[in-house]
Amino acid sequence: MNTARRMAFVPADRLTGWVERFAAAHQGIDVTEDTDDGVRLRLHDGSVALLAPPWPDDGRPGRGTDLLARLASVGVQERRLGLVLIRRGGYAVGVAVAGKLVVHKVGTVSSRSRGADQAWAITQRTAQEAAKIFSGENFEYMGPGGDKALVEAVLASPLLRSHRNRPQLGALAVADPNLAVLQRAAVDFCAIRVQITEHQSTATC
Repeated sequence: MNTARRMAFVPADRLTGWVERFAAAHQGIDVTEDTDDGVRLRLHDGSVALLAPPWPDDGRPGRGTDLLARLASVGVQERRLGLVLIRRGGYAVGVAVAGKLVVHKVGTVSSRSRGADQAWAITQRTAQEAAKIFSGENFEYMGPGGDKALVEAVLASPLLRSHRNRPQLGALAVADPNLAVLQRAAVDFCAIRVQITEHQSTATC
């Protein structure tokens, strides 16, 4: 059986409509399961969707009459995030609330050096700008994205020592950071993450 895998980011306030369209495209939902990783939907055609909340379980459960309603309720809770996106070509850092940036800084680092020297230059600059942006800002979670090694180097910087213990959300795969990418990341970090395994021949929504 051929299957295809993809990831979707669904705003919590649109989750009900998304699930209805997804179910219709896959001949209906057979089973809805509560798992440690989120809500799993098993579709009639054999497809599976795992819907994960944007935030870790931290004692603020959602409310509702069923699993999907409670999941959506968690997703619409307003949380403050520190964002660090970095690739070799540039960086984008900011603080967001409910998917909207309240402060940000984006930039590029031009360097004639290569390899380790280039990586050092971009991580140093990103750490410096992140420290400035995060100064005086109170946020609950860190939202990383881009090059994994560069993100880790930035967050390990002594400049960000006071923010290092913030719980990290799942990293996003992002294009070269710019303002539009940062704005999109702020929204996606607040969305329900849906891991979909479906037949390649089935319709998508």
